[in-house]
Amino acid sequence: MRIARFAAEGRVWEGEVTPEGRLVADGRAFDPERVVWLPPVPPGGKAIGLALNYREHAEELEVALPEEPALFLKPSNTWIGHRAPVRYPKGVKVLHGEVELVVIIGRRCRHVRPEEAWEVIAGYTIGNDVTARDFVGNFYRPPVRAKGQDTFGPMGPWRVTPDEIPDPHNLAMRLYVNGRLAQEGHTSRMIHRIPELIAYISSFMTLEPGDTLWTGTPRGIVPVQPGDVMRLEIEGIGVLENPVVEEELSLASAGFVSGWT
Repeated sequence: MRIARFAAEGRVWEGEVTPEGRLVADGRAFDPERVVWLPPVPPGGKAIGLALNYREHAEELEVALPEEPALFLKPSNTWIGHRAPVRYPKGVKVLHGEVELVVIIGRRCRHVRPEEAWEVIAGYTIGNDVTARDFVGNFYRPPVRAKGQDTFGPMGPWRVTPDEIPDPHNLAMRLYVNGRLAQEGHTSRMIHRIPELIAYISSFMTLEPGDTLWTGTPRGIVPVQPGDVMRLEIEGIGVLENPVVEEELSLASAGFVSGWT
């Protein structure tokens, strides 16, 4: 089953995506061209990223593989849905996307054994770990400024339930920029596999329903610019597409904010 979250008619809906591509929620059908797609998980959860989980990506960056999973947090201000614009920050020189398989947690859990990990998964989606390469390096570790900026975490277009993905380690994934292939990889080449990751993270952190685990990206960093369109595909899940737009400074982002004083 494919389950989407979307906004229409002044409210947020969660519904099933039919084989014909229609959205059905509360017995009503919606045209997918007339809704605002939202991330397939509700606000309030944690997004835990995994760096360097593909050997070829580490080789591409000319960095050594870490001895254990290298984790970072992708804050909720980054999360946007299918077709929403990614904002290119002022002054950034190199911005790129990263196609990733995202695991969605479905049960509150702690100290999960690897053989139990499949029982806590609610589904899978596509994530684009947008990164400002200017702010990656020893000085910027953890990479909060590189990966934590507004709109830097597109997810979607929907959640696919585990029964639809019998083996998440057997999926082809690709990222296109303006129709040209940039990244091509396969989840079989993950260094740290999903059960291992869930066991590792839950050994020191409680995982909650709606938390997401971003499992890393393969080789193929390609810079993007305002006006470009990133299209991500993962076999068995679908297509996540987001345009890149130039950031426009608002009163709030310029420092003129209202609210708490």
